[in-house]
Amino acid sequence: MTQTSTTAAPPQGGRLAPGSPADRAIKRQRVLDILAAAGRDSLLLTTNTALTWYLDGSRVHISLAGDPIAALLVDRYGDHLVTFNNEAGRIAAEELPPGVNLHSVPWYGNLAQAAAAAGNSSQPPLAESDVTAELRAARQQLLPAEGARYSLLGAELAGMMTDVLSAARRDTTEFELVSALAARVVAAGAEPLVLLCNGSSRSAFRHPLATHSPLGRRAMAVVCARRDGLVANITRWIRFDAGTPEERDAEARIAAVEADIFDATVPGASLDRIFAEIQAAYVRHGFGADQWEQHHQGGPAGYAGRDPRVTSTVTDTVVLDQAFTWNPSGPGVKIEDTVQLTETGLRVLTVDPRWPVATVNGLARPVTLQL
Repeated sequence: MTQTSTTAAPPQGGRLAPGSPADRAIKRQRVLDILAAAGRDSLLLTTNTALTWYLDGSRVHISLAGDPIAALLVDRYGDHLVTFNNEAGRIAAEELPPGVNLHSVPWYGNLAQAAAAAGNSSQPPLAESDVTAELRAARQQLLPAEGARYSLLGAELAGMMTDVLSAARRDTTEFELVSALAARVVAAGAEPLVLLCNGSSRSAFRHPLATHSPLGRRAMAVVCARRDGLVANITRWIRFDAGTPEERDAEARIAAVEADIFDATVPGASLDRIFAEIQAAYVRHGFGADQWEQHHQGGPAGYAGRDPRVTSTVTDTVVLDQAFTWNPSGPGVKIEDTVQLTETGLRVLTVDPRWPVATVNGLARPVTLQL
């Protein structure tokens, strides 16, 4: 089956693909520029990150742990999306942006092979792995419609955290807390990619998968949620007492580390230089010089949880309208929000005005919610 999408109303109870024609035209031109620079005719997209970016939010997954159920060939003459025959009806009705040619293969077929053969070139297409850096650069600057969708997701996610964590009790279990968060995320039409929680008995773990342990006197919750391809990340803390002086001091110092990272996140900065600033900030604010080794530090965000995680070898250059999620952490402390770099500075996307904040270097940052 082959068909071309046109703008149409969604079926009753269905979903209209989020793709913005204006944004998609820019994305297509960016890929055509990559092809021109490489002297090639076509590019084969096969990963969830690349597909959801290029299709501007279309859902191309079934299992969150599985491979995409589509592959896409971009050539100089058009876009060709190949999916399995048992997925084609839903894709056509709810996920296919205007102007994209849809092809189907049997459910046991090979998506990549079929997509590679869908174009008009005698050359084999470029693979994503051939232009990894170029595609990542093409995704950096959020376009207007996707920026609006990201802002809405961030605000909704922050509101969910406020609602669920405000209702927690000392005897609430970690599983109960994350299940409440998961229900809210799914009800908002998003997918919970990461759900973490540690009560006071497990605060030493920086990636704490939930258990049946009660929260106790303090707790951390982390959610990474995806909607329309975009992933928003957020961490929040609650406690049921005033906290110890050591905890309050560490919370203030980790916020200061984050403020230094924010200061380094400016147009033209390279990610390896920001990483060096992260390492220095830990020492400057009284954490050990090895703290950056105990957990990843975050990085650019958008159509992947981190795109990519920052290290000393990543030399991408920061651009305006790019999104980031930095997440510095120390023993028993962590701070994390999704932000976007604008002409007037960093704008926090995962923000709920009901959550308590402190001003750190001119920016309102979340503090521990005391219940």
